[in-house]
Amino acid sequence: MEYQSLLIKYAEIGVKGKNRYLFEDRLVKRAAEVLRKIPGRFTVYKSNGRIYADAAEPFDLDQAAEALQHVFGIAGICPVVQQPVVPPEELRAAAAAYFEQAHPVYNGTFKVVATRANKAYPWDSNEINRAVGEEILSRLPDSRVDVHDPQVVLRVEVREKVNLYSRTIPGPGGMPIGGTDKAMLLLSGGIDSPVAGYMVAKRGVNLEAVYFHAPPYTSERAKQKVVDLATQVAAYAGRIRLHVINFTDIQLAIYTKCPHDELTIIMRRYMMRIAQTLAEQNGALALVTGESIGQVASQTVKSMVSTNEVCTMPVFRPLIAFDKQDIITLSQKIGTFETSILPYEDCCTIFVAKHPVTKPNAGIIRRSEEKLLPEINELVEKALAEDEVIVCG
Repeated sequence: MEYQSLLIKYAEIGVKGKNRYLFEDRLVKRAAEVLRKIPGRFTVYKSNGRIYADAAEPFDLDQAAEALQHVFGIAGICPVVQQPVVPPEELRAAAAAYFEQAHPVYNGTFKVVATRANKAYPWDSNEINRAVGEEILSRLPDSRVDVHDPQVVLRVEVREKVNLYSRTIPGPGGMPIGGTDKAMLLLSGGIDSPVAGYMVAKRGVNLEAVYFHAPPYTSERAKQKVVDLATQVAAYAGRIRLHVINFTDIQLAIYTKCPHDELTIIMRRYMMRIAQTLAEQNGALALVTGESIGQVASQTVKSMVSTNEVCTMPVFRPLIAFDKQDIITLSQKIGTFETSILPYEDCCTIFVAKHPVTKPNAGIIRRSEEKLLPEINELVEKALAEDEVIVCG
């Protein structure tokens, strides 16, 4: 069946009161961006609380739906047949003909739900429901009406035009990207951090990301893996600027001068310091990590308290109470899992302690870090000065 338009439904945006138009505008802009990449020459616009994507030429519905399923804020995507407002008997025939074409030889249950936004129309919604239902039954006698739990709901909307649709493709939900709020994602090549970035972006937050690279201990393939992950997250979050920080000299200094059971926590603290500096330089208001309580030694509650100590801005941990399988399932859903499990490590095993401390004492950690001064400050400044920015998406 050939459709001319897509009705884009939203949910949470609808309760935003006087600010709703701001969120609608972001949703329109983002939907137009993704549809621009596929055939159809779509025009995306809003009209009386509805958002439409009208196609100027035939398009592949599956391809268009997949593109829109990457747009946060969309609750549902409805392929729509639109036609001019016609007299009641013509509407009755047109709606039944649509149903017959969309669901040929149908023998299941259905329900008609009419909306008469155009109050000048002669029939009210109940009259439309009855007339269209009767016409469908006459054309498809094996079908049955079920007003409580129908298999198919035919919606007939009488507005400036008449919208006919009976299918809703689920969207990703959330809030549309495009506001001023920004966060800095600590992105590794693992499974967790891309999912954390996805979840924060789903709440409408713009993302930048930082990756800590350690050549020659980590390869260019490991770096490319992280670039690929940032690009995959950007399919949902919009364009992401990825900061690649050379962390080798900092890691070597920590490895040489600090107790080895504290390596992980001290390295993590310096990653957080650098990430916050980048965030401040680039207008981000918070940090985002993929940490989950107890998953590894650096993710015990005491370890996270220790890493938080070096930050003054909020640290968002959207996966904090997730089981590993929960995270894997979501990574598979958003398409990052297969990239995350590629065998290119982003942290060389030489820098991982055999028996890392799981209950770090903040005072002891600070004293260990004093052994790194003043050299470590120069190394951090050098790493920041050599920041490589890669635009992904």
